[in-house]
Amino acid sequence: MSEVQWNRLTAAELRALAARDAVVLLPVGATEQHGPHLPTGVDDLLAAEVCRRAAVLAAEETGVVVAPSVPTGLSEHHMPFGGTLTLSLPTLHALLRDLCRSMVRVGFSRILIVNGHGGNMTALNALTTELTAELATPIAFASYFGAGRQAVRDTLETQDGLMHACEGETSMMMAAFPELIRTEHLAEAHGPRITLPAESTEPVYMAQSFDRITESGVAGDARVASPVKGEALLSGCARALADIIVRDPWAKPAGRD
Repeated sequence: MSEVQWNRLTAAELRALAARDAVVLLPVGATEQHGPHLPTGVDDLLAAEVCRRAAVLAAEETGVVVAPSVPTGLSEHHMPFGGTLTLSLPTLHALLRDLCRSMVRVGFSRILIVNGHGGNMTALNALTTELTAELATPIAFASYFGAGRQAVRDTLETQDGLMHACEGETSMMMAAFPELIRTEHLAEAHGPRITLPAESTEPVYMAQSFDRITESGVAGDARVASPVKGEALLSGCARALADIIVRDPWAKPAGRD
């Protein structure tokens, strides 16, 4: 199996991948509280893991490399719980601009930002447009759980999509990073169901601190999580993301210059 992780490749190998017009996946996560049973790095760990798996699958048909993940995102709503690191929107914009500019300077022109945190979604939609204009390079964006929405729906018992420290995220952590689960706290790991703000149908949006939604820091029910579900979710999301890469959203439509 060929190496797919940027920081495990040499400069010469990366230049060769750029010359092949390889795709760069840039995972963006968060470092924030995830209830009593999960570590703060869940969103970063899972985004990077899905990207790694997707790259291995897509590498059978096209060049692909996974950049080092961005471990911190927009997490102001989790700050009251402690243990959370957050960026401001201008800082996230500047960070992504500099990373993508570096990739373009190496010679890459197909960049896919892969998000692993619900709180980043709205901002990354807008920032992708800004980055495309600033860098004169078509930057693409996807949330891995959005790409794999059908796999999520088919796998989970108590929810239709990912929530927070929930059945889905806990299952994936059980499958990929079981040593990080605080199993003694699983019985406490439940809270109300939520809809991610970017997927809400409410006519008005207002910022709301997460401690006003759930005392436990959990949205959803982690008590029904399992490693079997987690493997199905990771595999399904990776396959969906690999399919997106191979379909090549950067390709110009037929008949366009």
